[in-house]
Amino acid sequence: MARPWWRARLVGKDEAFVPKTLAIIWYSATGGSRQLAEAARDGALDAGGVDVRFLPALKAEADDVLAADGYIFVCPENLAAIAGGMKLFFDRTYYPLLGRIEGRPYAAMICAGSDGTNAQKQLERIATGWRLKRVADTRIVNVDAQTPEAIMAEKTIGEDALAKAREMGAMLAAGLEVGVF
Repeated sequence: MARPWWRARLVGKDEAFVPKTLAIIWYSATGGSRQLAEAARDGALDAGGVDVRFLPALKAEADDVLAADGYIFVCPENLAAIAGGMKLFFDRTYYPLLGRIEGRPYAAMICAGSDGTNAQKQLERIATGWRLKRVADTRIVNVDAQTPEAIMAEKTIGEDALAKAREMGAMLAAGLEVGVF
């Protein structure tokens, strides 16, 4: 019995099942972005049908991005920009990937102390440069950290935000599996 077209890729001369891959690339300094990334991972795994790679931004390389069919980027805002660990990932991989990943779907989440929109714009500009296809609005999770102590403290993300992160992971996984992106 032939596999559905969205579950097969040509491998050499034969058609073989090769599941699509979703890469969740994340950076977290105080735990908030990690919790969001884990929730997205759990949603993608629950949806099934794709391989899920959970990649810390400080370890992810251009080859990891090339090997994936879609992406979720998760990071904190720091000083009105994407945090340094995620920025370092983009600095390392931007030019090696330029012209090689156009049209692939992505979504993003920002864990912010108050606003997050500048970090959102920065991340979306990078994705636009790569010619990625945004398939969901960027989610900004505001943890309302306004004092130095609150900013540096370990974060706890609320269940509503975690549920939305799981939905994002499930949506990306399902879309990759059935080929709608």
